[in-house]
Amino acid sequence: MASVLLVEDDPVVRAAVTRALTGQGHIVHGVALAIEALREVTANSYDVVVLDLGLPDLDGGDALRMIRGVTNTPVVIATARDDEAGIVRLLNAGADDYLVKPFSSEHLEARLQAVLRRARDSKQLVIGGLEINVDLRRASVDGQELSLTHKEFELLSFLAARQGEVVPRAEILANLWPSHRDDQTLDVHLSWLRRKLGERAAQPRYLHTVRGVGVRLVDPR
Repeated sequence: MASVLLVEDDPVVRAAVTRALTGQGHIVHGVALAIEALREVTANSYDVVVLDLGLPDLDGGDALRMIRGVTNTPVVIATARDDEAGIVRLLNAGADDYLVKPFSSEHLEARLQAVLRRARDSKQLVIGGLEINVDLRRASVDGQELSLTHKEFELLSFLAARQGEVVPRAEILANLWPSHRDDQTLDVHLSWLRRKLGERAAQPRYLHTVRGVGVRLVDPR
């Protein structure tokens, strides 16, 4: 069973796909507009997004890029366009798979299962209530997906891979900001990351600063 966000403006198609996926045991939430999809993936966690390209408010390709800006949830494109170059551009823009309309419910289910299997097989780091999927670039804490910038995710996964160790500040800067070694850059990103993890420097849970040395990510339990 998976939670599926279905983005399809045609109410007949949306209803038919919803019935088919629900019949397979999935939980489906359908929306008709790209702006609704962006609102959903920002506020809620889904296992997979099925995205129609022919949306009335925004081109599906632009919607895909905007979705990729806020989440790494797998996206399966549903399109009536069979232009190979266009499909390659969508895959390069972050789509995980695609289906050309019309397609059967069995075909859709097979593609969804393939995407979900790849997601489950991706590298996963678990530290207390913190879960980090390195391949999919997704992170959550206590079941809530984190909205991280590219550098925030890199910093979190870099420290998580060295769980329990004090990682020297110079080493963090050399790996994540090789072009400049300004300590303030690291401090600012640590502050943003702590805020999203629901902690403060004065009362750390996961991120502990060892003054004058570096940073250590630990299991708070």
